[in-house]
Amino acid sequence: MEVKVRREEFVPFVAMAIMEACTIALTIMAKTALTGGMSPFVFVVYTNAFGSVLLLPFSFFFHKNERNEESIFSWPLLVRVFFLGFTGIFLFQNLAFVGLSFSSPIVVCAMVLLMPSFSFLLSVILGRSKLDWRNTSSRAKVMGTIISISGAFVEELYKGPFIRPASSSSPTRFLKSIPRLFVYYNIPDNWFLGCIFLAAAVFSVSLFNVVQTGTVKKYPHVMKVASFYSIVGTIQCLMFSLFMERDLTAWKIQPNFDLFLIIATGIFGSVIRTSVHVKCTQMKGPYYVPLFKPFGIFWATLFGTSFFVNSLHYGSVLGAAIGGVGYYTVSWGQFKETEEKQNPKEERKPIKTIHHHEENEYKVPLLINQEESPV
Repeated sequence: MEVKVRREEFVPFVAMAIMEACTIALTIMAKTALTGGMSPFVFVVYTNAFGSVLLLPFSFFFHKNERNEESIFSWPLLVRVFFLGFTGIFLFQNLAFVGLSFSSPIVVCAMVLLMPSFSFLLSVILGRSKLDWRNTSSRAKVMGTIISISGAFVEELYKGPFIRPASSSSPTRFLKSIPRLFVYYNIPDNWFLGCIFLAAAVFSVSLFNVVQTGTVKKYPHVMKVASFYSIVGTIQCLMFSLFMERDLTAWKIQPNFDLFLIIATGIFGSVIRTSVHVKCTQMKGPYYVPLFKPFGIFWATLFGTSFFVNSLHYGSVLGAAIGGVGYYTVSWGQFKETEEKQNPKEERKPIKTIHHHEENEYKVPLLINQEESPV
């Protein structure tokens, strides 16, 4: 029994840590491909097209023993699927990959940590949340939002010196060869513009969350919903990319690194990561998977300092770390809010501070395949 309990704790932890490591590794590969001249718009189309082909049959297999009374082809659900594809695929991926081309993987990590803060602000703007300083959860979410946005400003405005300058030497021949194969950061960059694009991408995911919450309530077959909005988003990306990338040679993919990256990203983003997230959520609850998002900072810093020189700035890591503190603060506020709803009498005691703050609905999307990072 004790061994089983340990396994149930250990396996999800290791699986989620590996998922974050693979996400950062694929982000570095995507940065390499974009720096090498691959169009971000073409990459988005091919990756999502391949992922959609895999996800559609997999989603029916995933829900083969489940029944749902409402058809996904009803008009209200089709409208929702259209907007899910628009915000979660079309807007998010195009903005994210353009942002990545201007910056680096550590910036992607830092900006993704704004997601719960943006969702909280949206819920207030849309009237889904009430502001009540007497609630611990509300105070935590407000403070976490302030900290997260501060981290984003540090990320955007302060680089600082390189953690590992070019004068540093790699201990082995293998490590020396990695910077020649992959790109973590390239000069010249457009750091400020990259941060803006990535922040806009994360905001689009927050909009996606709003639509997704209501959609899953109406049609709980989440994998089928994901497969359909993935197809719709791919079509939207194709129409946009054909306008943006009119050079036919940009659409020709040779059987080289770019093709490998498209296949690997499609398989990982659409099937592997989604399946692991669903399984871990079923095992550990809805708050478990989001807790690992700041782990990307660790992997991005580890890869950036171990394998590359003149690539990672102190300011980048500092901004991401501040964002991570804000992310966990907002997440704790969400968890605390759930406890308050379950035990309303305990938290209704007034405290000696004035004002009041309460939010009610943010949940990290379970099936946003592009979620957290461009890949």
